[in-house]
Amino acid sequence: MTIQVTKRDGKKEVLDLEKMHKVVFFACDNIAGVSASEVEIKSHIQFYDGITSSEIQETLIKSAADLINEDTPNYQWVAGNLVNYHLRKMVYNSFTPCHILELIEKNVERGFYDTALLEDYSSEEWEVINNYIKHDRDFNISYVGMEQFRGKYLVQNRVTKDVFETPQMAYMLIAATLFSSYPKETRMKWVKDYYDAISNFDISLPTPVMAGVRTPQRQFSSCVLIEAGDSLDSINATSSSIVKYVSQKAGIGVNAGAIRAINSPIRNGDASHTGVIPFYKMFQAAVKSCSQGGVRGGAATLYYPLWHLEVEDMLVLKNNKGTEDNRVRHLDYGVQFNKLMYERLMTGGNITLFSPNDVPGLYEAFFADQDKFRELYEKAERKTSIRKKSIPAIDLFSAFMNERKNTGRIYLMNVDHANDHGSFKPDLAPIRQSNLCCEINLPTKPLEHIFDEEGEISLCTLSAINWGNIKTPADFEKPCELSIRGLDALLDYQKYPVLAAQLSTEKRRPLGIGIINFAYWLAKNDTNYSNPDLELVDEWAEAWSYYLIKASADLAIEKGTISGNEETKYGQGITPNQTYKKEVDELVKHTERQDWKGLRKQLKETGVRNSTLMALMPAETSAQISNSTNGIEPPRSLVSVKQSKHGVLKQVVPEYRRLQNKYDLLWDQKSPEGYLKIVAILQKYVDQGISVNTSYNPQFFEDEKIPMSVMIQHLLMFYKYGGKQLYYFNTFDGQGELDINKLNEEQLAPGDLDDEDCDSCTI
Repeated sequence: MTIQVTKRDGKKEVLDLEKMHKVVFFACDNIAGVSASEVEIKSHIQFYDGITSSEIQETLIKSAADLINEDTPNYQWVAGNLVNYHLRKMVYNSFTPCHILELIEKNVERGFYDTALLEDYSSEEWEVINNYIKHDRDFNISYVGMEQFRGKYLVQNRVTKDVFETPQMAYMLIAATLFSSYPKETRMKWVKDYYDAISNFDISLPTPVMAGVRTPQRQFSSCVLIEAGDSLDSINATSSSIVKYVSQKAGIGVNAGAIRAINSPIRNGDASHTGVIPFYKMFQAAVKSCSQGGVRGGAATLYYPLWHLEVEDMLVLKNNKGTEDNRVRHLDYGVQFNKLMYERLMTGGNITLFSPNDVPGLYEAFFADQDKFRELYEKAERKTSIRKKSIPAIDLFSAFMNERKNTGRIYLMNVDHANDHGSFKPDLAPIRQSNLCCEINLPTKPLEHIFDEEGEISLCTLSAINWGNIKTPADFEKPCELSIRGLDALLDYQKYPVLAAQLSTEKRRPLGIGIINFAYWLAKNDTNYSNPDLELVDEWAEAWSYYLIKASADLAIEKGTISGNEETKYGQGITPNQTYKKEVDELVKHTERQDWKGLRKQLKETGVRNSTLMALMPAETSAQISNSTNGIEPPRSLVSVKQSKHGVLKQVVPEYRRLQNKYDLLWDQKSPEGYLKIVAILQKYVDQGISVNTSYNPQFFEDEKIPMSVMIQHLLMFYKYGGKQLYYFNTFDGQGELDINKLNEEQLAPGDLDDEDCDSCTI
């Protein structure tokens, strides 16, 4: 019987096995250690009359992907090439891409591209751009990267699964969109330079930018910080704001610590307050009410102080104990600490709990003025008329650590460090919270209603520099400048669903540039997490930070200083490597290798374009498309397993063959201390925060139990060196990493996978 193949246009033709062989051989061409025959044999394609060409392609892709393991890692490129071939046939009905202007016109007509693309550039300019695109760079993207592209980033109809562009088209259109407002005399240079930087993976962009820039949607900020005040109007405005931003792919940080405790009098005793938990449930419902652009459900971290009267009940909201009334599991929680809390722990003292409304000024001083907080706190402890509860500090810290260990999702924020070592003057613009993933530190004010111009919602727009692509510290200059210019332009291009967010962004223009591929950078520099070369980390972090600040200072001269410059330390000529905790000098002697003196003088004279510049976010998806290791995190294995919309994906660390013995894998590390020292050095140069995880392998402890004393020791170490926020608590379950050679998707448990939580913050 003659088997007919159904083509993408619905036409049928006789099955041509030779054509299939050519595709597979093409995908394997010039790749060492792979076999086209092996891909075909493993595919086990069951041909039937009417089989679609797409089904054949998907089967071959899965076959090549299944062959990826530590012995044959290069099948990641074979599978990636097959995905690339499949996409080109789907988008262009040919292996050869069409002219970019043709693609734009089609996708504008479909409603997938912004009409501004046709308005801002002439056909002559599109001709220049078309001739500059390097479509072959698509073959530099591995399998996991290509799958993330087609699953999340490429413009598509998510119902029919039809894709309408390929990676290089997306990269070029992002570059063209971001620099469309630049003068015509210079913008083509910036478009080309930015395109080269993002398509060569020097710069990584977050999901909202990658998926949204060039489309009619114009909300690209990854992180949204919203503060709730102690009133029903403010709580309702917070819920409304959450809904608006969750629906547009943003990760949410909610500060709700000001809400008064249960049984507090309302209206002079006319009623008794229900406490915080019902309102936390309300925020949870708001977060889960909208999916992130149809891609996944929303996510939020809610922040509150350790000294809140309801803290004992709040700490256990995420676990499986208690009654349903006392569970709010679908939020993550960030608990706020300061120096006084740690002192009480170190001296064996007690922590006194208060309802914020019972001690006027205490909650505000907690962030803005540590001396005043201490004064008000100790005075309130002595005052017998104030409702309070006293708990041994060790008990409260232990409860926090137990919940953090058991759930993995109870985070920490040191609010004094966030303010002392941040961009802003605490008395004018205090930092009261962080974001979903614990790396953003921006001022917020509660809204009394959704149109409130006096309230402040803070947004942060993210990207990251690929340290693995940098050869010398001086090489940071160009990608740092491009990162700043690209994101700064985006702030003017995007729209703002809530007025308080727009006004805040216009006033502060905050950016957050992070790091990816750090583990690879360590490996290729012959150092590691367990025993790091901290001098080397310091030298490179200094250059990275210097060039970011310099780029924003130069841009301020060109495009204007922010209106909120007077509320920043930058406006005073103060840089992050002046306000860090000096205990870090115990790790590395303080040295200034760059022209900080000249830069500080410039900042004093002309100010800064962006109030914040650095934030070290988790980097999952963008690291995958860049063939990089995640953020600053150690890899869990040389070939790690990732979860995606397309199922289970396998990612190989960069330069696996040459450097496999140099990588310091997460679960081989006996302690997080080396990693925390690296974090301390990086934080020295960072004006916002770092998404820091603590990870433990119980196999290295007696009876395979992590002692509370060890966990608290690392907590104190983190505080000593100026740490701001702690994110995940990871524990190895002792079952061993997945044997990827025997991987069976059906047998995987959710806990076996490296999954990402937030498409926005994890860039």
